[in-house]
Amino acid sequence: MEEAVSNVRPKVTHVYAGNPLDRGEAQRRDEQWLSDKARDAASRFLPMRELNVPIVESSGARLGWLGTGDLDRLEIDGDAIFLGLLGDVAHFVVDVPANGRAASELEDAAEWRYEDARTATEFLSGEESGIVAHARAHLDWHQRHGFCSVCGRPTTMARGGQVRRCPSCGSEHFPRTDPVAITVVADGDRCLLGQSRGRLARLRSYSALAGFIDQAESIEEAVAREIMEEAGIEVTNVRYHSSQPWPFPSSLMIGCHADAATTDIRMDTEEMTDVRWFSREEVLLALEGKSAELTIPGPIAIAHHLIRAWATGHVSGNAGATPNT
Repeated sequence: MEEAVSNVRPKVTHVYAGNPLDRGEAQRRDEQWLSDKARDAASRFLPMRELNVPIVESSGARLGWLGTGDLDRLEIDGDAIFLGLLGDVAHFVVDVPANGRAASELEDAAEWRYEDARTATEFLSGEESGIVAHARAHLDWHQRHGFCSVCGRPTTMARGGQVRRCPSCGSEHFPRTDPVAITVVADGDRCLLGQSRGRLARLRSYSALAGFIDQAESIEEAVAREIMEEAGIEVTNVRYHSSQPWPFPSSLMIGCHADAATTDIRMDTEEMTDVRWFSREEVLLALEGKSAELTIPGPIAIAHHLIRAWATGHVSGNAGATPNT
């Protein structure tokens, strides 16, 4: 059994993955169990404020959890969204109004502070970053989907937050995940990186090319389409590397490598500010922070690991790659 379990573990566990909570599929079916756990003194509640993460500085920075007594004292009475179980202990996320008493008291506490979910990953453990991704994406979805997309009436939460139901028309709505294909394209000892308009352009950074997967489209088809749309490059030999939950607001980054079938760049100037081929030498310098020409995303992003894997020759089926030993 242990061998079977180990075979499904990813070779790479990125930031925002590795959530240790059992999401409690069977327990979610029992509304009385959920209600009892929401009042159980042993249960733990993550009080997020404007989707920011509560941090406690006590024997190292970690997530700040509250008990039911804290919720009563701070008058936090919003819906508790069930995240899952750690052992027998139920864990929930609750929204704390930005201007309420709870937010003020928590921030005034000597050991408490709130951090952006990206910043928090600089010091949280990998498992805690997985909980952050789950909590942030789930809470954000509920905040933005309070009304039925079929009839427009208010919806109510059920199954601990796994579904919203419309009492008017009977429709059920489930949290969504938007798949994104993100790919490093190789041509021998150089790779294709781009700079999209917006954040990457402001940072003067280059990254793997990426785009949302369309309906009725395979991962391989999405990779080929996105690379052609953004760079005008045809690709072949698309292969999967790893994936990363990305809770901004609720994407799943599907990391791939591919080989170039053509090399002349014809960039989409409306979406991209630059697309270029970079040599392996230049990319290796950038990974060390020593390149004057190239800056790449940090280790929080799957793009960093896709680029590193290519640069160091750790890509299966990578045509023309020379492993760095």
